[in-house]
Amino acid sequence: MVIRIAAVGDVHLDEDVVGRFRPALEELPECADVLLLAGDLTRHGTEAEARCVAQEFGGLAVPVVTVLGNHDHQCDQVPQVVKVLEDAGITVLEGDGVVLDCAGGRLGIAGVKGFGGGFAGRCASDFGEPEMKAFVRTTNESADRLGAALRSLDCDMLVALTHYSPVPDTLVGEPLEIYPFLGSYQLGQAIDSAPTALAVHGHAHAGTERGTTPGGVRVRNVAHPVIKQAYSVFHVGDQLDTDQVSPIGGSGSQRSWS
Repeated sequence: MVIRIAAVGDVHLDEDVVGRFRPALEELPECADVLLLAGDLTRHGTEAEARCVAQEFGGLAVPVVTVLGNHDHQCDQVPQVVKVLEDAGITVLEGDGVVLDCAGGRLGIAGVKGFGGGFAGRCASDFGEPEMKAFVRTTNESADRLGAALRSLDCDMLVALTHYSPVPDTLVGEPLEIYPFLGSYQLGQAIDSAPTALAVHGHAHAGTERGTTPGGVRVRNVAHPVIKQAYSVFHVGDQLDTDQVSPIGGSGSQRSWS
């Protein structure tokens, strides 16, 4: 059995963008069982922008699950943003998870925004000034919460949803100097701590779509500037080898955004 997962991130909605995704979103039931949003839903994280997101992504015929991104934190209105999204029926995850009953089985989704820190050999360490130790503690705590959420879910297929990247593979195209601000290896370790079938993230607008964790989990960067469409669709299922988890091609499953 197969579960179909649509995903996009970094849509950065405001009033001038509302309505541009909706025609493709209305077609979701034809090709997907769920829609995942990988953060940076807004430009500056205001309640007004969240209402735009709710208008665009609320009331769809498939469940919508999201994490927030760094832009969604900018104006320090996270509680208001979350309330607006949840009132629209959108599930917001931050260090927790949800299990959905899909036609192809029970899909578990664990989500966290994540944080920066860098990757093996080129990463920040919990040493020195209080500010640096606080930075790395935030990274570690975020990854620990993701790992715990992944391991807690009772489901047939398991997916990790983050904003920051868990691997450097999907950052290729971004300046090397900013890799530590785009993701962390700790997120990859958390994903590998459970039988995760797929990990999706956003944040890296100039990055690359495909990557793999050290443990072999397929990672997909679904930032809108990378996928250049309303969403990508991934099929996961017991009869598919995890190496075969990939975006589904054709006009019936990948919708253009224009």
